[in-house]
Amino acid sequence: MQDSVLVEVRGAIGILTLNRPQILNAWNAPMRARLVAGLDELEANEAVRAIILTGAGDRAFGAGQDLNETKTFDPDRAELWMGEWERLYDRIRSLSKPIIAALNGVAAGSAFQVALLCDLRIGHDGVTMGQPEINSGIASVTGPWIMREMIGLARTIDLTLTGRMMDADECFRIGLINRIVPKEKVMAAALALAEELAGKPPVAMRLNKARFREVTEESFRECLAAGIRNQREAYGTGEPARMMEQFLAARAARKSA
Repeated sequence: MQDSVLVEVRGAIGILTLNRPQILNAWNAPMRARLVAGLDELEANEAVRAIILTGAGDRAFGAGQDLNETKTFDPDRAELWMGEWERLYDRIRSLSKPIIAALNGVAAGSAFQVALLCDLRIGHDGVTMGQPEINSGIASVTGPWIMREMIGLARTIDLTLTGRMMDADECFRIGLINRIVPKEKVMAAALALAEELAGKPPVAMRLNKARFREVTEESFRECLAAGIRNQREAYGTGEPARMMEQFLAARAARKSA
């Protein structure tokens, strides 16, 4: 799975590309591990001063969890799964360098969460973002945590319980997308912003980012503990597996129609 995340360095800018476009860059365990390794690599590279995270293709930043993986989980594997997310989210949160999400299409579920964990987000008018996990039987914990930090409890309840997706205009109005540009200019705008951030004093940048992490660390750890508890209970009932099978079957039927 080495090619599931591409790593490129352009001067002071590191670029990570989620590279499973055939399934809208959906995650599985090897891809999560590869992304952590790519972030480690760019963090250790002293020449790199800013990072861009984007998705391959023109349809998706990321569709979230690959349900073909999680539909087979039992409670023990679900707990290990939460550990994989903890490693990825903790790696993003602990970066000393600014990270920008260049959004090129849908950002759903855990990909939505990863985009929100980035420092800034650039998108286009075709971007959709949201937390549709409930529709496939996944109990949301990390998603509501990061959403509440950014948009408050009322909107978090709406998005979590309905599973609805937001268009780019709504995302911009509530502060989840920082800049909207024409679709063909998303990467250019992300590179320009990354160059600007790369030119900032690195010690001040590191300390500012460390402080943002510090003020949310307690709630982050509580969220992870709740995630283990909730996922073990959910997978113990068998509901996620049933709902994911129904979701995948409906999707296959739509494709063959």
